[in-house]
Amino acid sequence: MRKKQAQILVVDDQEEILFSAKMILKKHFETIFTENSPRKIITALSENDINVVLLDMNYRIGFEDGREGIHWLKEIKMLSPNTIVILMTAFGKIDTAVEGIKMGAFDYVLKPWNNEKLLETIDKAVAESRKNNKKPIVEKVEKRYFTGTSQKIKQAYSIAEKVARTDANVLILGENGTGKYVFAEFIHQNSDRKNEPFVHVDLGSLSDNLFESELFGYAKGAFTDAKTDTAGRFENAQNGTIFLDEIGNIPLHLQSKLLHVLQTKTVTRLGESKARPLNVRIISATNNDIKAEVKNKIFREDLLYRINTMEINLPPLRERKEDIVPMANFVLDQIAEKYNQDNWSFADNVAPYLEKYPWKGNVREMQNKIERALILADNNIISVQDLDILDFEEIQENDENPLSELEKTAIEKALFKHHGNISKTAEELGLSRAALYRRIEKYDLKNI
Repeated sequence: MRKKQAQILVVDDQEEILFSAKMILKKHFETIFTENSPRKIITALSENDINVVLLDMNYRIGFEDGREGIHWLKEIKMLSPNTIVILMTAFGKIDTAVEGIKMGAFDYVLKPWNNEKLLETIDKAVAESRKNNKKPIVEKVEKRYFTGTSQKIKQAYSIAEKVARTDANVLILGENGTGKYVFAEFIHQNSDRKNEPFVHVDLGSLSDNLFESELFGYAKGAFTDAKTDTAGRFENAQNGTIFLDEIGNIPLHLQSKLLHVLQTKTVTRLGESKARPLNVRIISATNNDIKAEVKNKIFREDLLYRINTMEINLPPLRERKEDIVPMANFVLDQIAEKYNQDNWSFADNVAPYLEKYPWKGNVREMQNKIERALILADNNIISVQDLDILDFEEIQENDENPLSELEKTAIEKALFKHHGNISKTAEELGLSRAALYRRIEKYDLKNI
């Protein structure tokens, strides 16, 4: 039987799984790589033309919720979009694997696997990979960014456009979900480094013992699992941009190590003494009050000076109300495109509810609610019920009559629940039909 030309990477922390997979797959495919740590994926992808990654979803004892697998799935799709990812999971963790498919995984296999099913799944993945690689080269489509019209966001983008043309280090400040990653990417895409790597590091998810090896790399033999020389994230970003997300979460004892790299523009891998020169643009972000952390001696002042040559604040959605509805339409278009669907829109009465909703999770919450609504909606019109934005407790303390707001919200919810049926709504609220009509008139709820 002739082997198919394909390069398969199997990643699992159990040696018996790696051995078993290699024995099965090498009979059918030309090249099989195995790695016992997901940290080695980046090097494997950079050094080989990997068609398919067979990726386990759990690596650390006590962390068996599949989050690591989802994290590395995102990394693979970012670094090598044409590489096909198949997730490996135990029977009881199928929900997480399904979530992974929504995020770009090709399929999943259950452990222990059926050999025929495994080969069939990988065979399909290889065919998909070849299809991806045969796609004609087209002019790169420039990514679209939503700017908005509010003064604060326009000012932020204006600064970003100016600083993008330089190599100045940038610190992006803002609440969770305000789009700090997208903003960092915008700066990179508008810089002279746009054709070089953009490497995202979520510092908040790195444990202390992984910090140095992940960022700075390591030499073979530097620690138990260091079986090959491995570049860190800084080296992977050479000539491009490294985005240090959640930088305010770095423990104080590790901040000096990062500061040394930024000061010397060199990096030394664990287990080596040779400093390697770096040419990397630094963009950092945090939702912490970083200046308060400096004042409280939990963030180094000299490190802050290194990372914030230019500081940009991203406003929360509640401070850019005029952008909420246009942004929702922009997000809806993006998600519809993601699912290859056309002609989606919001119901006519949705706009005021979008503007009134508090959006405590900012843009990220909006994306989540709209994607969920698109999946659940019965047609191409998304309603307030689909968005699930009626159930919130956001009565401003300075409202003239907060009880009126509570009453209005209760009536709205009941009307929606009963599809505008006055009798059923009045019965649920304990009101007469006449009393309900008066309140509908009072609160201008005639269009529900």
